[in-house]
Amino acid sequence: GLGDVYKRQNVETVRESVYETAKLTTMVVFLLVGSTAFTLVFRGLYGAEWIQDLLTGLPGGKIGLLVVANLVVFFLGFFIDFFEIAFIVLPLIVPAAQELGITGDAMIWFGVMLAMNLQTSFLTPPFGFALFYLRSVTPAEIPTSTIYRGVLPFIGIQVIGLVLVIVFPELVTALL
Repeated sequence: GLGDVYKRQNVETVRESVYETAKLTTMVVFLLVGSTAFTLVFRGLYGAEWIQDLLTGLPGGKIGLLVVANLVVFFLGFFIDFFEIAFIVLPLIVPAAQELGITGDAMIWFGVMLAMNLQTSFLTPPFGFALFYLRSVTPAEIPTSTIYRGVLPFIGIQVIGLVLVIVFPELVTALL
């Protein structure tokens, strides 16, 4: 691998890589266990039904759900990462979407739309996760404000793509 090319691979670097990988994997597994426990308790206390009734009773029906789901996912994308949203929030939104008639290919479109929305959120200042990752690998002499200005065109492209996915759902399903 690259460690061999740059002559940096040795027993210690392999050991450190294995340790860091195991640590990260353990954190993800505990996140999944915790989110599953939360979901079980939440559903046991009829929280899922309450959320479903709330979402299906929104003004505008399907459109109301799409607006609220997109706003919630976009806002949560500022503060929590994909795993928490995928394992805690989406299981609460999907039953309401299904009850309102979003099924089959439309459910695939719904998932693509929420994923693009989340991706846009990860790029959006001031809290975007992708910006923090970028900040960590950018030289210190480059100010954070420069990074924020630099991502604006990409956010614009994301928003255009998101609008196209929302306005033309048949394009998403045709590509599948």
